[in-house]
Amino acid sequence: MRVLGIDPGIAIMGFGFIDKTGHKLTPVQYGCIETAAGTPQETRLKQIYESVCDLLDQYKPDTVAVEKLFFNKNVTNAFSVGQARGVFMLAAAQRGLPIAEYTPMQVKQAVVGYGAAEKRQVQEMVKMLLKLSAIPKPDDVADALAVAICHAHSIVLNERMNGVTRR
Repeated sequence: MRVLGIDPGIAIMGFGFIDKTGHKLTPVQYGCIETAAGTPQETRLKQIYESVCDLLDQYKPDTVAVEKLFFNKNVTNAFSVGQARGVFMLAAAQRGLPIAEYTPMQVKQAVVGYGAAEKRQVQEMVKMLLKLSAIPKPDDVADALAVAICHAHSIVLNERMNGVTRR
């Protein structure tokens, strides 16, 4: 099963594709989509949409997972990130892909085993679980891989809870 994890953002959107075979997780491709500050919002969203569509069509995930937004003090930033997140979800929905959402605490719990883990702990676990030589940079990429790992660990349980059985 191929899983795509996304760490949504308007300036930097991290992505990570992993394959899950049994209990083994293998990185396929990871990186980020970047848009330039000062570019009109609609242009940035279009760039994200087109890049996401290209990635989905090239790497053909079976399922996708995205980090839920938590509201912070910067309302303008929260709206921009929400729009970028929506663009990603639209592209995935257009391809009929199931979309899962996880809070930062759920991701930390799944990857580190502790919902209040620090960012560095999550990054080190991503490196270890995927047998990478270094922590992926920028941080958004490691976060996206963590979301993918979380979903890979959670998908069987989620499907059972929703009455879906895997063959």
